[in-house]
Amino acid sequence: MKKYIYVLSMVLALGACTSDFEETNTNPYEISDESLKQDFNNIGAFFPGLLSNLYGIQIDHNLTNDSYARHLATPTPFVGGVNNTTYYLRWNRYWTVQYNNVMAPANQVIDIAAQEEGNDVFIELANLIKVISMHRLTVYQGPVVYTEYGLGKSGAYDSEQALYNAFFSDLDRIIGVLKANTDFGGFKAFDASYGGDIAMWAKFANSLRLRLAIRISKVDPAKAQAEGEKAIADTAGLILTNAENFNISNYGRKYHPAVICFEWNDTRMSASMESILGGYQDPRVSAFFDPVTDDAVVADHPGFPYKGIRNGANLGAKDDRLSYSTIDLSFNDPAAVTERKLMSADEVHFLLAEAALRGWANAGDAGTHYETGVRTSFELWGAGGVDDYLADNTSIPWDYTDPKAAAGVNAFTNRITNTVAWDEGADNETKLEKIITQKWIAAYTDSMEPWVDHRRTDYPKLPFNYQNDSNSDWGVIAADDFLRRMTFINSERENNPTGVADATTKLGGPDEIGTRLWWDTGGPNF
Repeated sequence: MKKYIYVLSMVLALGACTSDFEETNTNPYEISDESLKQDFNNIGAFFPGLLSNLYGIQIDHNLTNDSYARHLATPTPFVGGVNNTTYYLRWNRYWTVQYNNVMAPANQVIDIAAQEEGNDVFIELANLIKVISMHRLTVYQGPVVYTEYGLGKSGAYDSEQALYNAFFSDLDRIIGVLKANTDFGGFKAFDASYGGDIAMWAKFANSLRLRLAIRISKVDPAKAQAEGEKAIADTAGLILTNAENFNISNYGRKYHPAVICFEWNDTRMSASMESILGGYQDPRVSAFFDPVTDDAVVADHPGFPYKGIRNGANLGAKDDRLSYSTIDLSFNDPAAVTERKLMSADEVHFLLAEAALRGWANAGDAGTHYETGVRTSFELWGAGGVDDYLADNTSIPWDYTDPKAAAGVNAFTNRITNTVAWDEGADNETKLEKIITQKWIAAYTDSMEPWVDHRRTDYPKLPFNYQNDSNSDWGVIAADDFLRRMTFINSERENNPTGVADATTKLGGPDEIGTRLWWDTGGPNF
């Protein structure tokens, strides 16, 4: 991974500037508005903040999508053990992070850049970041405010169908401008992701189009195919190697899940990761997690010294499971882990594999992309043994028991019977399960899209919550089902009831955690 570090001194400088002083009172050593315009500093200094805020913190991810996608789990019985992870909402603020810290300053960038000619690249990069922000936020709530945000209009919520149509339309324009300006060098000083390479930003934007196309492939297959085939054919290209991955810099700070894990002791390996990585004998486990600190908790599989916590578990004291596997210790070193991925080549190969199953033109061979996706993930994490792994047609995930709980409590029986090895003679449903299961593993460190895929396809066949505290306050989740969305945030419910009522109509069901989003059809995958 690239290790660009960008110093945020320009952001501080922006806060120090003023245009209110008379010329005679101007400090000759202060950075003026005019000097900030040199080398695009008045625009570019916003971008580190925009990018870093695409991710939230503990309550935005670790206690929501990290848990719902079954990547990480908490040993901590927050609020008496009844909280988001057990399907009773206590925290719901990712909306606020995205509007206050991404959408609002992105519009500032666009306003500043629009005042002078020649800033089209900055305008469209800011627009691209708005698409990134909202394509992530919408998987929480569904309808969001996008096309009318900050334009002096009513600020109405977009239906999900209108939202995705707007994403695709905006990507048309964004990609066109980026492709026409690949020689632009003004973004280099502000770009910790691609070092100012505008052609790479176009490649990422095009790959994002493919992600969105696959996301809506069940609910609007014709639109999905048209957009997916457009992405595959576009001369911008797709992210196909790890050197092209789109990563977000930590800007010198510690990778936040490491803070949660090592400083607060609030997250550990999930039981699903233990079941799937252990059952498949996956060599990537040592790059993802560290072994337990108490061998007694892995007495049932001492050759695999990793132990996870079931999501939605019945938890006692926090100390009970602190000996279970932490994330790998390297994540705790800001010098070792300087960035986190938002889109990587393994995902794009898995997207192409699914596109091939769906018969999209020029998608290639599903089995080839599947295996390339696995190989690319192994390469990214420095794992060996990929040939043996891909040839394994017998291993399946394990059942799970919790040695810190009474017999049967928190335990589950594995529901995955599919093996790793590709079977060209299998039906499309079996092939899709393989693709999505491997995509789920490879997505470690960014559980947003696995949470989407799981709701969209029902793969991987993850365990249900052991403890389900859902009730009429936020909506009831059946014992054999999963939370489907976060509700609209309380400040919107209280301060914008008319808007939320309109959004709920566009949602197509009650503003509850069990209401399926537009692309989560609940129907067959093919």
